[in-house]
Amino acid sequence: MTQEQRPKSGYYYPNLIVRIYLEAIEDVMGPNGLKALLNIANMQHLIDNFPPGNLAKEFDFADFAHLNEAMEMMYGPRGGRALALRAGRKAFDQGLKNFGPMVGIADKAFHLLPLKYRLKIGLGAMAKAFASTSDQICYVQEKEDHFLYVIERCPVCWGRQADNPICHAAMGIILEGLNWGTNGMKFKVAEVSCIATGDPACTFSISKEPIEP
Repeated sequence: MTQEQRPKSGYYYPNLIVRIYLEAIEDVMGPNGLKALLNIANMQHLIDNFPPGNLAKEFDFADFAHLNEAMEMMYGPRGGRALALRAGRKAFDQGLKNFGPMVGIADKAFHLLPLKYRLKIGLGAMAKAFASTSDQICYVQEKEDHFLYVIERCPVCWGRQADNPICHAAMGIILEGLNWGTNGMKFKVAEVSCIATGDPACTFSISKEPIEP
C-alpha cells in the first residue's frame, strides 16, 4: 500500500535538515525499515540517495509531511507517534544541535547560564535556526510559568487533517533540545494546538520548572 501524493506546498526545508532526519529514521528503523517507509511514501528516489548535506531549500513541506504520515501507515497512530518522537530526538542529537553556533550559541558559555536563561535562549535559538534556514515560521513566547513554541507554517503536518495534534517529530526535537540544553533535566511538554486539527498554528507548551525525578 502506497501513500497518495498531495499537492506541493511551495515551502521548503534545506537538504541538510532532511538528510539528518532520514539518517535518524534509519538509525531507529534500520536500513530495510527506512526503505519500506520510503516505498510507502512514494519516495523511492531517496532510497540510498539522501539529499546532499547543504542548506539549499529544496525539500517540499508536503513531502516531509508524507514521511511522517507514512510512519503511521506502517505502525498505526501510536506506533507512528513513538517512532516520530524517537526520530526527532535522534535528529537533534545527530546534527541539529550543531545549528547552535549559526545563531550565536556557543556550547561552553551557554551551559554556564542559569537554567531559566538556558530555556529561554535555547528555545529561541532553536526557533531561529529553523526560521532562518527554512520556510518554517516559528518563534517563542514567554508566559508566567511556561514557554510557548509556536510554528505557524508547519512542515510536519502540512496538508494533513487529524482529530488530535500530530507533530510528533517536532515534539521529539524539542524534547531532545531541552535534554541537551539542561544537562538531562525533564520538563512537561505538550502540543496544545495543531494546524492539522484546524488551529491557526502548531503550539507546544513547555513548563519552566523541571519535573522532579
